[in-house]
Amino acid sequence: MIRSDLQDVLSIEEASFEFAWSEDDFIRCLRQRSVIGMVAEQNSEIVGFMIYDLHRTHIQVLNFCTHPWYLRRGVGTSMFEKLESKLNERRDRLRTAVRETNLPAQLFFRTMGFRAVSVERNFYEESPEDAYLMEYRLQSHSIEVGEIERAAGTVT
Repeated sequence: MIRSDLQDVLSIEEASFEFAWSEDDFIRCLRQRSVIGMVAEQNSEIVGFMIYDLHRTHIQVLNFCTHPWYLRRGVGTSMFEKLESKLNERRDRLRTAVRETNLPAQLFFRTMGFRAVSVERNFYEESPEDAYLMEYRLQSHSIEVGEIERAAGTVT
């Protein structure tokens, strides 16, 4: 995400959320060294974006949004796959907070493999709304010794 993307990102944000981030919110967030913003484009048009914060053991998804016209067209899935590709053995989790009233986001993240791990009461400043804290864990692709033996045909 570059500065010239901000107006398109703001338009998508405002079209998508009742309590949208302001331009100042975006700028303040993106100035932090550990925060990264990325846009999704189709035919040179910004159709989605995500902002995430890199922590030592996880990635905190701060904002994740697809333009309403592009919902259910693979944009969110592509952005999730990009995020998932940033995970490794040390940084093996994605975390996010989802409004209790944002059922489409809850369902999307569940479809991607997230699960609700807790509820934060009165999480948001602008409304007395709770948030579901959701987490995705990278699946280990290590093979157990017994599985190696079975694959090799040596288990009796």
